[in-house]
Amino acid sequence: MSGKPLSRQRRHTLYFLEEIRGFAPVFLDTEVDMTRVREHRAAAGRTSTVSYVLHTAARTLARHPEANAALGGRRRPRVAECPSVHGKLTFDKTVGGRRVVLSAVLRDLDRTELPGIQSQVEHYRDGNPDEMPEFAALRTLHKLPLWLGRCGFRRTVRPLAGRAGRMGTFAVTSLGHRAVDAFHSVGGTTITLGVGRVLERPVVRDGRITTAPLMRLSLAFDHRVIDGAEAADVLTEIKDGLESFARVPATVGKS
Repeated sequence: MSGKPLSRQRRHTLYFLEEIRGFAPVFLDTEVDMTRVREHRAAAGRTSTVSYVLHTAARTLARHPEANAALGGRRRPRVAECPSVHGKLTFDKTVGGRRVVLSAVLRDLDRTELPGIQSQVEHYRDGNPDEMPEFAALRTLHKLPLWLGRCGFRRTVRPLAGRAGRMGTFAVTSLGHRAVDAFHSVGGTTITLGVGRVLERPVVRDGRITTAPLMRLSLAFDHRVIDGAEAADVLTEIKDGLESFARVPATVGKS
């Protein structure tokens, strides 16, 4: 079997995976009852599940500055905590005729309300990466020789100064639009959340078997930066936040 060169459109994924080899990931997961989120969506208008996760996770990480941080330096490691929460979200897109995964950083999510988050998600979800100015640097990266592309990628993402704006302080990736219950991913940030599909499943309530819309939510954390207890607190608080998401007042949408 003969090989062929890696497509230029996949080079950014190659550079990213090479760069995160030093991560020490540990994986956690839980189930989230999405009843309250579904009620909110029905009352407030359609909003993606990912937007609810971004909204809740950002507010959780604002309470956990140790997890909203990044590690830098090889010989003299340093940890930098970010005063704001920026979420990196992955998208299934087509670039130059090839299907690839792209990511975008949504800034200041801890201070952005749900409609604003949804607007940003839709902007990147519906936009054409072959034309969007936000991906101009990526398109340039694809054109560089491999050695120069690797060097440029490292020089961009390694320095702690500015990394939060380029890589986010946490990452969210979702395969919930497919028949995927759960998966684990490392997004290059201290915390990465993996979102599976929402499915009606049996649950026990008040001693009786009924059904509820459950979602598997995974969390990968970089053990170099935080420990399991901190990561478990983050995951639990995100779960609790989604399960107790505030209901929309009955007056919303009424004249």
